[in-house]
Amino acid sequence: MKVHILDDWSDTLRHLPCFARLGGHEVTVWTDHVEGAALAERLQEAEAVCLFRERTRVSAELLEALPRVRLISGRGAWPHVDVAACAARGVAFASRKSDDAPNHAAAELTWALILAGLRDLPGQMAAAKAGRWQQGVGRSLRGRTIGIYGHGRIGQLIAGYARAFGAQVIWWGSPAGRARAQAAGGEVPASRADFFARAEILTLHLRLTPDTRGCITAEDLAQLPPGAVLVNTARAGLIAPGALLAALNAGRPAVAALDVFDTEPLTDPDDPLLSHPRVIATPHIGFVTEDEFDLQFAEIFDQVNAFAAGRPINLVTPSGA
Repeated sequence: MKVHILDDWSDTLRHLPCFARLGGHEVTVWTDHVEGAALAERLQEAEAVCLFRERTRVSAELLEALPRVRLISGRGAWPHVDVAACAARGVAFASRKSDDAPNHAAAELTWALILAGLRDLPGQMAAAKAGRWQQGVGRSLRGRTIGIYGHGRIGQLIAGYARAFGAQVIWWGSPAGRARAQAAGGEVPASRADFFARAEILTLHLRLTPDTRGCITAEDLAQLPPGAVLVNTARAGLIAPGALLAALNAGRPAVAALDVFDTEPLTDPDDPLLSHPRVIATPHIGFVTEDEFDLQFAEIFDQVNAFAAGRPINLVTPSGA
């Protein structure tokens, strides 16, 4: 098959072990991002398209312009793919949410951002390079309370790290998530307000769905304790529009360490959130490690091979099955 891989911005995949799985195909790797007519033109010969997470949206308009495509292969949730349009045009869509495999890379970045927020590592590094020694005083993590919103795989990894560092963990999320946390022996505060009021470090770990979009409100953020650090390596849309910028300007949280933004790629250095003096920013690199790429794309390429062999796996229907 003629297989096209989109949005490999760092040109990483062809150098990983998983790439050998496409040895029987004619493979094209695109290392930049285009949309609209330019994207349709470059995919005219493609029979299978491999998606790089959510970097490209697969719309009905795009599919109509791709007469040869028979398979879209991805991994994880698929808010960026019009599954009904795929079905209507006879294009198979394969993706697996991999609920049994925690994303260690995202958890590790989350922990790095927690420490960076408490110790102001970006500020201290910039000061040292500028010849200013020991600018400001950081805070220790041991003995502090970490509020984890979302009792999923990544949140549970963070809880394990917290215990190793001597921090206390409290949980919040959906009723089902809170029940799982309690069943596992975790502490769930008596109320949502109490959770936010105690969370010296607040970290978000849940999927962005219609139910979770905007679930962190301005009122929630206003209840954070003085000096709180908010970390978001999940999705920017979990926080109500405009609420985080207003909360930072009001002083709660004191610091926001963000790996995700409403607009991505975010290339405007003057963006009010990106340029905020109390924002530590990374460019959505929670999953960007060689190890995680190799794991994820091994599954994406296996889906291509299974489809080519006439035994497709992980097919998604408009009903979500």
